[in-house]
Amino acid sequence: MENLINGYLSFLDNGKTERRCVIETIKQAEKAGYRSIEDLKSLKAGDRVYICKMGKAIMLFDIGSDDISKGLNILGAHIDSPRLDVKQNPVYEKDGLVYLNTHYYGGIKKYQWLAIPLAINGFVFLKDGKAIDVNVGDDPEDPVFCISDILPHIAQKQMAKTASDFVEGENLDLIIGCGPESKNDEKEPNKKRIISILKDKYGFEEEDFASAELEIVPAGKSRLSGFDKSMVLGYGQDDRVCSYTSLRAMLDVRAEKRTTCCLLVDKEEIGSQGATGMSSQLLSNAVAEILAKFPADNETPFELRLRRTLSNSLMLSSDVNSAYDPINWELYDKQNSSFLSRGVVFNKYTGSRGKSHASDANPEFIARIRAKLDAKGIRYQNAEMARVDIGGGGTIAKYAAEYGMQVLDCGVPVQSMHAPWELTSVYDIEQTYLCYKEFLTIE
Repeated sequence: MENLINGYLSFLDNGKTERRCVIETIKQAEKAGYRSIEDLKSLKAGDRVYICKMGKAIMLFDIGSDDISKGLNILGAHIDSPRLDVKQNPVYEKDGLVYLNTHYYGGIKKYQWLAIPLAINGFVFLKDGKAIDVNVGDDPEDPVFCISDILPHIAQKQMAKTASDFVEGENLDLIIGCGPESKNDEKEPNKKRIISILKDKYGFEEEDFASAELEIVPAGKSRLSGFDKSMVLGYGQDDRVCSYTSLRAMLDVRAEKRTTCCLLVDKEEIGSQGATGMSSQLLSNAVAEILAKFPADNETPFELRLRRTLSNSLMLSSDVNSAYDPINWELYDKQNSSFLSRGVVFNKYTGSRGKSHASDANPEFIARIRAKLDAKGIRYQNAEMARVDIGGGGTIAKYAAEYGMQVLDCGVPVQSMHAPWELTSVYDIEQTYLCYKEFLTIE
């Protein structure tokens, strides 16, 4: 399993944004024999293809020998993570300091992003169609960036605020340069100097921020944690830990009868909206493209065949769960919590309070998964996120369930979820990978 964990660390480091996750996924998939569906006129058993959507979501299909309308075995995860996004008109100077204006993405504790090393990662798209790759802050030779905080000596007013009000979202602006004010009354001289650096080094103008997708993420690489190296500390493990284990399982297991699928989507952290989110027609459109590559079934209308394929499918919503925190035990129902180093987590239902916005898995489906794992000695645990009425959260499961397929949330427990650095267990990552491999073989 050492290769699995080393590969995972590399995936985290090379995939700090959705686009980079897709790029890394295509690289690994093509090495394993996958081809873009656009390169094939027809499909047959044994073919391995992928479909990419806008560079921010990707689906891999391994074609089995059964009629595809009997359903797919789907591993579905999301590759977006909480972060700060750069606004469209972001650069400004204030009293000699130059800032990038940001808008936070997903559920974060805003104060956690103050006074830590940050990187700028993403792409700038020029009007001529050229894409400029921007990745500053992760290489040891790169500069890093930060959001300033108030020194404790004068922070009495700040410290009296609640945590949610500790820093306002509009004040999460990145310092990207500084210098003395102009002696000849030149307006914003330091901003002009920074813009000049961006043009000279990266080849884009200030106006090109309007068509950029730049994300502010923690700088630095993921690391093994603990004296025994039993854990992984890294950014974006929600949900890239399940994305990577799903991908690796998909690459390592060949489809036999049932066609298998690995679905890596965007926008889960903000409700799965948009063209690359699970609430769209992303999955049904991709399956339609797959079906169109097979000979026509003159007895069954295409739309009905598509609906049957989706309805007969099985899916693990490969998403993380909150790991029990002994220091903050009062937030958890310990008997129904997931723990680090106790295996992959089944989360029968998600949502909050009265299971609002939940997907609730059928027990018959859970029993099938249990039987597979027990036969192989793979360790699993059953859990909820926290105590009833404390809070909650959703996954992509409910959107898959709308097709009528069987869905179960199943993934890795995480401590410090949504923090800039999250903590997982090496053992749980290994057990989750083994679980996903077994799921893909269900007939």
